[in-house]
Amino acid sequence: MCITTICHTPIYRGFRGVPTVTDQDISRLLAERVQSAYHQGTPLTIVGSGSKAFLGGQPSADRSSGTSDHGADVLDLSPHCGILDYEPAELVLTARAGTPLAEIEQILSASGQMMPFDPPQFGGKGTLGGAVATGLSGPARPWQGAVRDAVLGVTLINGQGEILKFGGQVMKNVAGYDVSRLMAGAFGTLGVLLEISIRVMPLPRVQQTQVVATNTEQALRWLAEWNQTALPITAASFHDGQLHVRLAGAQSGVHKAALRVGGDTLNEAAASTYWQALRDHQLPFFQVGETDLWRSAAPLSTPVSALPDAPQYIDWGGQQRWFRLPSGQDADIRPRTTAAGGHATLFRPSAQSTGNAQTSPFTPLPAPLHALHQRIKTALDPKGLFNAGRLFAEL
Repeated sequence: MCITTICHTPIYRGFRGVPTVTDQDISRLLAERVQSAYHQGTPLTIVGSGSKAFLGGQPSADRSSGTSDHGADVLDLSPHCGILDYEPAELVLTARAGTPLAEIEQILSASGQMMPFDPPQFGGKGTLGGAVATGLSGPARPWQGAVRDAVLGVTLINGQGEILKFGGQVMKNVAGYDVSRLMAGAFGTLGVLLEISIRVMPLPRVQQTQVVATNTEQALRWLAEWNQTALPITAASFHDGQLHVRLAGAQSGVHKAALRVGGDTLNEAAASTYWQALRDHQLPFFQVGETDLWRSAAPLSTPVSALPDAPQYIDWGGQQRWFRLPSGQDADIRPRTTAAGGHATLFRPSAQSTGNAQTSPFTPLPAPLHALHQRIKTALDPKGLFNAGRLFAEL
């Protein structure tokens, strides 16, 4: 059963003259769907815009039939949208899970603000709920924080169909957990997000991107050196002999930092296009084709030789490295990343790898951590209805 055809007529709301967004509240309907699924033992696949359906272990949902490829009912959150509260002076915004990220960005920009974690919008789409559920952050992540750092509170539906607000109403069997932040990166396995409050931040007065010609080893050395300073860096990436460094802050500080970084200054329009294209994987490197796209998150000190000898794109100032590896020839990336103190994710498999159950998208958890995940899952979703297998096969 698909809920999109029975939503209420949209209402339009504006905030102090900024653009309006659609406002639709279907929380009660969603809760009733979950209650019915709980009593019948029917698994549910939670979907939004579908921009990140490729990520994780669960097959994509078929909206047209109302069921997913593995027989679960589809719970579509995309109609549940609207900004509920936004007071620029308080630097807090609350919106429903299905609210498009593009509309939130537009609202914030009109007040000179932004989301600190700069969430990716693959295919030009994406919702706030999907951004929190996947926990993905853009190029500014090491300097402005992760998604979980910006989440202040959530309202959700648990596996029994109860609407809970954190922190307000607290479940006795999960007391002690920061449930709001647990939702970041849970891939919908713990609950159905209804409303999310996030911390926002002012847009910088000045942004400037320097492009420096260098090699991989030198780029990593510079990044490690700059990481120990107070340079106002908000993004740094390297690929194909070019190191891009974004600086932000007051004019004088940015100017001094640019002199130290060196290189050429990218014009404002080109810089904005570049960082957005990197964030949203619109650059040629990320067009997977016949290769698997892997994400390796490892310490900045990890030498080039410690990771696979393959085409790579360095982001997050050296702490996130993307690799394109032929399907079937990527068996060593996970153990090598783990040995370096990090973890590797099969981010976007090629057509040849899709459906290969032998390769888990995410690095398996150590036994104690897996047991903790399972206890939290049982507390919030006792029958295991939500997004079975999306994060790990056992959850």
